[in-house]
Amino acid sequence: MAEMRPPIESGVPDPFQYMHPMLRRNYGQWKWHDRPRPGVLHHVAESGEEVWSVRAGTQRQMDLYTVRKLCDIGDEYAEGFVHFTIRSNIEFMVTDKSKVDPLIAKLQAEGFPVGGTGNSVTMIAHTQGWLHCDIPGTDASGVVKSLMDELHAEFIREEMPNRVHITTSCCQINCGGQGDIAINIQHTKPPKINHDLVGNVCERPTVVARCPVAAIRPAVVNGKPSLEVDEKKCICCGACYPPCPPMQINDPEHSKLSIWVGGKNSNARGKPQFHKLVAAGIPNNPPRWTEAAAIVKKILHVYKKDAKDWERMADWVERIGWPRFFELTELPFTKFHIDNWRGARNTLNASTHIRF
Repeated sequence: MAEMRPPIESGVPDPFQYMHPMLRRNYGQWKWHDRPRPGVLHHVAESGEEVWSVRAGTQRQMDLYTVRKLCDIGDEYAEGFVHFTIRSNIEFMVTDKSKVDPLIAKLQAEGFPVGGTGNSVTMIAHTQGWLHCDIPGTDASGVVKSLMDELHAEFIREEMPNRVHITTSCCQINCGGQGDIAINIQHTKPPKINHDLVGNVCERPTVVARCPVAAIRPAVVNGKPSLEVDEKKCICCGACYPPCPPMQINDPEHSKLSIWVGGKNSNARGKPQFHKLVAAGIPNNPPRWTEAAAIVKKILHVYKKDAKDWERMADWVERIGWPRFFELTELPFTKFHIDNWRGARNTLNASTHIRF
């Protein structure tokens, strides 16, 4: 039987072909591990072999120059093997303890902070922003850069009650996921429709189906096929914009940032939770986003001071209660923080594909 051609760009790639030989030999046979210092993980296998992983903060979208620089550092100061974490940090693996300090010194000299392990503010996970996504209302990677400049000290130290995961999303669909703190764009106005272009640019049934709350329907405007939005149903999510650019949702004045708190995927000490809105209407001010950064730093300062050891942010808020949270962080509590989505049943039942 002829050997079949291996699949291309489908399925999970084989991780072992790029793995450090020592990691391959001891795969699934680790005895214990510790953290000698922030940014360094030390693993010991059942066989007695040891490996040190040095984690450095790197941006998610890297230019060729940066990739080559990191590879050169890995070849010269490590052992030529690296991998990236799910939060876009690079890790260098070495089996000789004497290589750890020179590797850290070189990374820091080249501007790559070493940290993000243990009870620290880990690197911010973010969506793709203007570079790849077709729906962004802001540049998520820009918010990450400006905020991590402010939180550098908390990345290279382990002084938080527990690890803090921060995420940013450039639209309300929030593919950045749940986080202890999340910064998301928030459109506050329904889309503005250029009716002259809809008939030539948009596949109207696709746009109607894309709306999660069935707020869009076909219409004829000025004798031309177009679309219309039921503004009472519209939640201003922006899902209609990618399949129909004439339905412009981004607005320099009415697209704001919002901050959410208390989300987590872990179930180590409590069940996974969705994050909750704590601040809205924050100006979307590139390139430094100072207003959003100030609120995030205030929340982190209060959490660091008030939380008990090993409490994630969701656990801390659950213990002290939301009224106390808003009191400590000095954030205003408004009617928009009340979770009273009473229209969900009627709105979703209007859809042809959701029934309950």
